[in-house]
Amino acid sequence: MPNKYILDACCGSKMFYFNKENENVLFMDNRQMSEILCDGRKLEIKPDVVADFRHMPFGNNTFKVVVFDPPHLVNVGKSSWLAKKYGKLSKESWRTDIKQGFNECMRVLDIYGVLIFKWNEEQIKLKEILNIINYKPLFGNKRAKTHWLVFVKEK
Repeated sequence: MPNKYILDACCGSKMFYFNKENENVLFMDNRQMSEILCDGRKLEIKPDVVADFRHMPFGNNTFKVVVFDPPHLVNVGKSSWLAKKYGKLSKESWRTDIKQGFNECMRVLDIYGVLIFKWNEEQIKLKEILNIINYKPLFGNKRAKTHWLVFVKEK
């Protein structure tokens, strides 16, 4: 997929996209599904690549932009609609998983590329995430419950 210079490492159902078929974005997730939720809405997770954000099948410095919106819930039923819609982290390994995922995002990100990180503090505070990863954000919102942070990969 040589024309794709943006990677969404955890695309899910592409909820925040204005154009869910953007030709510049390579959509990746660790699952595919299509099902009707309890309220009758259809949930469709249809990535271009099925892969784990902790072990991405891409070379170093491949993408100009990486979007990393990993699951943020640990206390949710495995088959609940929340887990289906947002994914679920392991209570035992979430710290390692997020750190490894963040490192993978930086690995596949090109030098001076931009990583956009989205995190919701419903169950795990942003401060905990920032203590786990080895990178400092360039900027982002600090006061909301859902955070959008921007990182730049330097040499």
